[in-house]
Amino acid sequence: MAVSVRMDPLLEKELELAAKRKGLTKSQFIIDAVERALGRKNPFELMTALKAEESRPEYQSVTLAYQGWEQPYDTDASRAQLIERLKAKHASSTD
Repeated sequence: MAVSVRMDPLLEKELELAAKRKGLTKSQFIIDAVERALGRKNPFELMTALKAEESRPEYQSVTLAYQGWEQPYDTDASRAQLIERLKAKHASSTD
């Protein structure tokens, strides 16, 4: 449904700049603001729901799987492994 709103030109310019800073259209910016004003998009409630979701047991296994994940990447070993796989693949197809 389309809605028209009249506003002061200075307010509209401020709206335009704020929307541009967030990377949104003016319409998207206004919709977001109205949803928050109506309580449909409460950041605190969204954060609380996310934290509750993260505390569920099935998410803990994913978190544990990534512990110690930040290991240095061995480019030379990966390159050598890739070359061996390609050689094996193409050697078997030409025989």
